[in-house]
Amino acid sequence: MAHVKNHDYHILPPSIWPFLGSLAGFVMLFGAVLLFHDSGPWVFLIGLVGVLYVMFGWWSEVVSESKVGDHTPVVRIGLRYGFILFIMSEVMFFAAWFWSFFKHAMYPMDPNGMSPAIDGVWPPAGIETFDPFHLPLINTLILLCSGAAATWAHHALVHEDNREDMKWGLTIAIGLGVIFTVFQAYEYSHAAFGFSGNIYGANFFMATGFHGFHVVVGTIFLFVCLLRLMKGHFTPEKHIGFEAAAWYWHFVDVVWLFLFAAVYIWGG
Repeated sequence: MAHVKNHDYHILPPSIWPFLGSLAGFVMLFGAVLLFHDSGPWVFLIGLVGVLYVMFGWWSEVVSESKVGDHTPVVRIGLRYGFILFIMSEVMFFAAWFWSFFKHAMYPMDPNGMSPAIDGVWPPAGIETFDPFHLPLINTLILLCSGAAATWAHHALVHEDNREDMKWGLTIAIGLGVIFTVFQAYEYSHAAFGFSGNIYGANFFMATGFHGFHVVVGTIFLFVCLLRLMKGHFTPEKHIGFEAAAWYWHFVDVVWLFLFAAVYIWGG
């Protein structure tokens, strides 16, 4: 019969969100250019609000599709593959910062421009690095405990269908993520070097700063999962949103372990 669904795929109806997302993204990036040229932040902020609105509206539709049964097993496999590819792109993103850090650490440039005939020193002269076994180690333990709490929440849902334990696991993971961000901001405020003027500071703040941004995004991701849990979402069989959040959070954990070992211990 016509119009009868006889497959496991979800055929999306026409949507305005891709167009609005591209328009808001263009306004935000154009506003960033104006912001960097001292023309004020308002265009950038308007674009940012538009991007956030599109994210909320679009993902709300995805949640609604799941609730009405559009996310069949085949669709859920596609969502998992898509998120795995997204994490792989994030791995390549951070690989670029590690590449830059390792290059300058192993082959430091001579400040007088004589490289590669004469190598410089690493860290550059005058740079006072952080003690890795003080606040960075504390942050490492905090993030690892947060990842363990997220794993507890996932286990409570999938293997026990225990929503109370899942709620506490998510709450602990979110709280530790917030504490990590506060400690990272405190560390930045006490840095003995700046972002500009030296390659060590540029590499340090770009690598750890983008990781900090990912921690903030991951914390929001987990918080949204907590709100959805309290509204009765997620079952042991269908919990793609939470599964993606847990994968993302563990990715953030692993990146920090490499940053801690490479930037704070080896490169400091």
